[in-house]
Amino acid sequence: MIARTRFDLGIVVIAFAFCLSLTNLSAQTPPPKRKPIKDFGSSLKNIKWNPARNSGVEIIDANRNRLDEDDVIRIDTSLVTSDVLVVDKEGHHVSGLTADDFEVKEDGESQKVEHFYLGDNAIVPRAIVLIIDYSGSQAPYLKTSIEAAKTLVNKLGPLDHMAIVTDDVELVCDFTNDRKKLKKELDSIYDRATKDSLLGFRPAKYGRSDQYSALFATLNEAFQATDQRPIVVFQTDGDEVYRLRNPIIVPTIRPDLAPEDVESAKKTLETRLSLMDEDRKEYSIDDIYRAVEKSRATIYTIIPGFRYLGLNREQKIKQAHAEYDELFKQAFESTSSKRREQIKANQERSRLFSDTNLLFRAETTATIQSALTVVSTLTGGWTDFLERPSQADDIYSRIFTDINQRYIIGYYPTNKNFDGKRRSLAIQVRNHPEYKILGRKTYYSAGAK
Repeated sequence: MIARTRFDLGIVVIAFAFCLSLTNLSAQTPPPKRKPIKDFGSSLKNIKWNPARNSGVEIIDANRNRLDEDDVIRIDTSLVTSDVLVVDKEGHHVSGLTADDFEVKEDGESQKVEHFYLGDNAIVPRAIVLIIDYSGSQAPYLKTSIEAAKTLVNKLGPLDHMAIVTDDVELVCDFTNDRKKLKKELDSIYDRATKDSLLGFRPAKYGRSDQYSALFATLNEAFQATDQRPIVVFQTDGDEVYRLRNPIIVPTIRPDLAPEDVESAKKTLETRLSLMDEDRKEYSIDDIYRAVEKSRATIYTIIPGFRYLGLNREQKIKQAHAEYDELFKQAFESTSSKRREQIKANQERSRLFSDTNLLFRAETTATIQSALTVVSTLTGGWTDFLERPSQADDIYSRIFTDINQRYIIGYYPTNKNFDGKRRSLAIQVRNHPEYKILGRKTYYSAGAK
């Protein structure tokens, strides 16, 4: 988490006012009342693709992000903070550390730890955004994920606030500490995806799969200057990568199809590519990564589906067989007997499930999963795989445990040149090189406005 500053007539103006409260952690006063988020997703409309720069470029809106007089906090210091998780060789959390145990370096220069507290400190509020993908591909996981997300709601502290965003780039629920309201809005997501209207005129509605766009908008718009611990829980399979600029993966015809299926596959591919071009975004995955890196948020990514990342060829094929068996099982349990016969016929078409075909699908999925893991890695968070719906509650519980077990470290950088450039951040535990530190490795200094 980075506090940024700028000089104005000899006075340091803090753009991220949360630093003020960090300078006096002993003051147990509630955080300022949050301003409601207005026109969520509007920041994406201000981004246009620039071929010359090969990136999305923001068209500046003079009214957006302008500091009101009440929002300007004037102090004579700057502060950089980072929340880190310390684990031993076995991956177990290391507790009981103090400020003196940590060694902090910025661009290789040692820094003095000035502020230090534990992640479960009740007087330091968390601002948590849950981004949940409820597109059709997420149907097998949605019910248990919604219930598991209530774990986060139940564990909110008295000063914590939570907001809910969907892959429609919709702010379903603005930041609130009202647990009943949060749970009601979570249930509404499940209802819209699974229930028809009373008279049957409105079909069930799934999300648009604009997951990265929802994350982009969240980082641009959701958090306020006073948020001391911004946190994002990002649950998605990440298939919007197909529709971003400079896509890391492009749809192709599956290999090893039966001759009679090839022509149909070609037509399907043409239609898909045409629809993707119509919905092409004005930003690339690299633009998303830059926004993630510049943000102060710690991001936890949950990927529904079987894990293919890091597996060898044989393991991928085996995993793909297991996933298809699971999907067919779920389909059988949730459909009519007539439909089951069609599913069974499809399952028996060996060409669709040959090793060549399954490996193609596995490698495609691994590429998409790899892109998602970068999001959390850049922020010092982590990624987990929701391979079966029953795992959801455990994953969500582990996220809150991780949040509480972190150490929050703050220092005033010796480099006072606010040039807006990336700076490296290295944190270690003295005399324990075997300990692994999960935290941000870089941050951006403040730049001229």
